[in-house]
Amino acid sequence: MGGEPIEIPRVLIAGLRGGAGKTVVSIGIVSAFTRLGKVVAPFKKGPDYIDAGWLAMAAGRPCHNLDPFLFAADRLCMSFSQFSRDADLSVVEGNRGLYDGLDAEGTTSTASLAKMLAAPVILCVDSTKATRTMAAVVLGCLYFDPDVDICGVILNRVAGSRHERILRTSIEGRCGLPVLGALPKLSREDFPERHMGLIPTVEHELAAAAIDSATRMAQSYLDLDRISSIADRAAPNPLSMLTGEKVCGKPAASIFPEAGTGPEKPVCIGVIKDSAFQFYYPENFEALEKAGAELVFISPVSDEALPAVDGLYIGGGFPETHARQLAENLKFRNSVRNAADSGLPVYAECGGLMYLGQSLVLDKAYPMAGVLPIVFGFSPRPQGHGYTIAAVERENPYFSAGTEIRGHEFHYSRVLEWNGHDTDLVFSMKKGRGIINGKDGVCYKNVLATYTHIHSLGISGWAASLVRASENYKKSGI
Repeated sequence: MGGEPIEIPRVLIAGLRGGAGKTVVSIGIVSAFTRLGKVVAPFKKGPDYIDAGWLAMAAGRPCHNLDPFLFAADRLCMSFSQFSRDADLSVVEGNRGLYDGLDAEGTTSTASLAKMLAAPVILCVDSTKATRTMAAVVLGCLYFDPDVDICGVILNRVAGSRHERILRTSIEGRCGLPVLGALPKLSREDFPERHMGLIPTVEHELAAAAIDSATRMAQSYLDLDRISSIADRAAPNPLSMLTGEKVCGKPAASIFPEAGTGPEKPVCIGVIKDSAFQFYYPENFEALEKAGAELVFISPVSDEALPAVDGLYIGGGFPETHARQLAENLKFRNSVRNAADSGLPVYAECGGLMYLGQSLVLDKAYPMAGVLPIVFGFSPRPQGHGYTIAAVERENPYFSAGTEIRGHEFHYSRVLEWNGHDTDLVFSMKKGRGIINGKDGVCYKNVLATYTHIHSLGISGWAASLVRASENYKKSGI
């Protein structure tokens, strides 16, 4: 790769475990710097829509995911470089514990991402009912992998001034790391949680007030100048990939191979996006546009019917919280079913899969679009949770047979009735649960619906295939 590496002041916020408070801390840091007039590029490690939504709202710009499992190191670093290009500061929120990964080696851990990006790490430490012991834990993190550049600690959920004093003295004295702030416990009312973590911003009426609260917390309790200095100190370092090569400035289209491959005239792809369906990666939208799509956003909750489109993309979300509204919009449901029956290309993930089914059974059965022969229910326990690897076994409109798809599934819904045939399911799950019997990807005409969420940087042909199928449908004149 030619040229000089671009300078990116950057910092990664990590925790000792999930639920340590790093999301709220990251939101506060991002928002506080944004309100100081800095352009902050937010990133979220791992497959996450909800935390990314909060970070995007705090920054006033999209939050991009960085996932070493879903896409290769070079694409990850190029993505980070591209989306940091116009920023004064990049803030990456890690996931789970710093060294937690898929295996005992910590594969795809937050620590591995920090090394990949040559990013300094600030540890967010939940200090509940602990004092000097936290210094031992932090010291263990320092020595566990000396190549991880841990530069400071933020104490979270501190009980009072005495508690803070012992923690600060122990950590700074024993570990040689600065304590960059000590935060009291925030009210759960500011950042309410559901089974997937924080409630999405579009569902939280007080989201702006919650971000204000996190901002005031950061302004009052964190040493923002010192955090900024840590980030600036990292800026001149070249971003390192696993190969050790430098990641330099690249043209905007470089991470999207679909660019320039699309039709002469854009095709119109509808995207169902509202409070019921909100889980989309911004790169997926951009990949579709680079491939030749013009996106139109639609709501099955508030719109009367499906407009004239050449293709349809239905992402994940929480259709169970909107089951009554979705069921009552009969005209929209019928328009989706009729369009699918006529051959409209449709790609659906998780919540979109549920909407295309026959019904969703909660306190009663709520009819859905009726495109696919599946009845869904809901469970109090996760039915699919984590990374997936799907082998494409049968022909379908969007993936060639023999392709291996890396994605993720997060759902509490489950199949109550499957009235289709085994041949309708085109994916075999090598990792993850899928729809039923280790299979995923139900195919009907030009419809493909799956529990597996994908990221366009990890499966580059998806966007071009959806655009191509939409172009063929448009030419058919149906």
